[in-house]
Amino acid sequence: MTRHSVLLVPGAYHKPSHMDPLVTELSGIDVHTVTLTSSGDDPAALKDMHADAEVIAQAAAAIDGPVVVVAHSYGGVPATQALSDAKNVERIIYLAAMQLDAGDSCLSPAGGVLMPWAKRHRRDGIGDYLEATTPTTTFYNDVDAATAQRAAAQVCYQSYASFEQRLTEVAWRTIPSTYIICEADNAIPVAAQEQMARRADDVHRLTASHSPFLSQPAAVTRLIRLSLGGDIGLPQNGVLQESRERKKQ
Repeated sequence: MTRHSVLLVPGAYHKPSHMDPLVTELSGIDVHTVTLTSSGDDPAALKDMHADAEVIAQAAAAIDGPVVVVAHSYGGVPATQALSDAKNVERIIYLAAMQLDAGDSCLSPAGGVLMPWAKRHRRDGIGDYLEATTPTTTFYNDVDAATAQRAAAQVCYQSYASFEQRLTEVAWRTIPSTYIICEADNAIPVAAQEQMARRADDVHRLTASHSPFLSQPAAVTRLIRLSLGGDIGLPQNGVLQESRERKKQ
């Protein structure tokens, strides 16, 4: 069997270290992560969605062999932008992620406005940036208290530009995709996830918060391992398959 690799793309406000429990669960698989340029502790150093896309494209191209990209939340936007021409990416898994179309931005599912838990800061000399004001209840509502506190302490700032920039490339039109709907998500409404999931080839539902890589890493890992084996549609404990039909809308 051809050896596959996994490339993990975190969401807004998050660092690769947030996904450490998932990396641990993926033991035995060649796992790579990316650090998004639009997220960080220094607002003056934040870049935009296109810079994120370049980082993702370079990370995928540097992997020798077939790749499954797992993009979480906002990470779905630069992954969609980056991977249209990626020859070795065999599937994109959108984990409670923004699976958007050309002309859409991260703000599109909410009608162009920020979610109430995101605070926009304006500062002279640097671009506007965002702060997640209630990370524990927004991102980690089904995570044990100690883990949620550690994760919240690592949450960083996000550039506003990365949220308002629109897609010009759409990787899921040429690369098979899977969408994982998180049914206890306080960050992205389930209805919005369901609408975006219409674009995926396979749709699964997970009874989890916005951060299943922390609360249910084993369940997420089962789905990833299935995709590596080519049997993404098989049901697993705690994971419900909604559809195997191709949904390129």
